[in-house]
Amino acid sequence: MSDMFRPRRRTVLAALSAGVLAAGGLAVATPSPALAYENSPVGFASLNGGTTGGSASTAVTVTTAAALKSALSSSTSQTVRVSGLISISGMYNVASNKTVIGVGSGSGITGGGLNLNSVRNVIIRNLVFRNANDDSINVQEGSTNIWIDHNDLSNGYDGLIDIKRGSDYITVSWNRLHNHDKSMLLGHSDDNASQDTGKLRVTYVHNWFEGTGQRHPRVRFANPVHVLNNYYSNIGSYGVASTENAGVYVERNYFENVANPTVTQTGDSDSGNIKVLNNYKVNSGTEQVRNGASVAAIPYSYTPEANNTVKATVTAGAGTGKI
Repeated sequence: MSDMFRPRRRTVLAALSAGVLAAGGLAVATPSPALAYENSPVGFASLNGGTTGGSASTAVTVTTAAALKSALSSSTSQTVRVSGLISISGMYNVASNKTVIGVGSGSGITGGGLNLNSVRNVIIRNLVFRNANDDSINVQEGSTNIWIDHNDLSNGYDGLIDIKRGSDYITVSWNRLHNHDKSMLLGHSDDNASQDTGKLRVTYVHNWFEGTGQRHPRVRFANPVHVLNNYYSNIGSYGVASTENAGVYVERNYFENVANPTVTQTGDSDSGNIKVLNNYKVNSGTEQVRNGASVAAIPYSYTPEANNTVKATVTAGAGTGKI
């Protein structure tokens, strides 16, 4: 399982139209151009036994809300292939050992979102999320080994990708977030230290935050959190926030038109700790930092991308239709 963060250029060969590639890969009928992706998660989701998702040999394709809800909640280890933009209401629960993947570049969910509650080993890839009436993706109650990769998320009511309540070993990679304010929450409440301290370890890598407002992410308690090689463009309030004594390592990101790339306090929360290294800034302000031992070491090996190439890499590779 890869722990290398430098994007790899692969040519996806033709596959059977009803088949899937390994570990939640997308079925394709014709060769595609070489694009940046990983076929297994990097960062925290690669630890703790790894994240493989549902069985590729047990795959079901869904086109309706009823079929989607049934497949997601099934106890069977399987790959759920979402075909078309399916309108749902509320949050649909996702069971353990699932890969949920969109077919093509425009398939996904509108009107609602996905809830991962006390589950393990889930992959969510290549899905469009639009107009959720709550969170687009909500990970909570000790869920572990989750990989959220190559999705396109916008216009939700609350968070686009929220992770909370003691969840752990998660990677959020190659997603495009736009037309939204509060993007990614990590830790939901200042009063939840007993459940969250020592947990909420998340890697955010190669995501594109495009004209969003805040929470990219907004962190409580977690230490360390790794924010690496993301592209921030035209951000309204702030980029990354660390609060409630969290430890966040903000490394080699590309900030363009971001007045406050990092902040160490927001809202009513107590302050947190931020360590920065070699971020690339264009028309952007100075990072707020708290360097030192309060930000724990990253526990996996990796090879970061050079900061000045992040914009081109992420804009070419983030979002749907790229795997």
